[in-house]
Amino acid sequence: MIKVRMNVQTAYHGDLLRAGKVYEIDETTAKRWIKSKLAEEVKEEA
Repeated sequence: MIKVRMNVQTAYHGDLLRAGKVYEIDETTAKRWIKSKLAEEVKEEA
């Protein structure tokens, strides 16, 4: 699972994901969204 900040609003598995909010998404979907600029990866601070 990867945390991403959404750049757009979208529906995912029946849930509404809002732009600007952070969500935890499975890795393959997250990488696809990041590549297509739908989301940005959120880096965890230690």
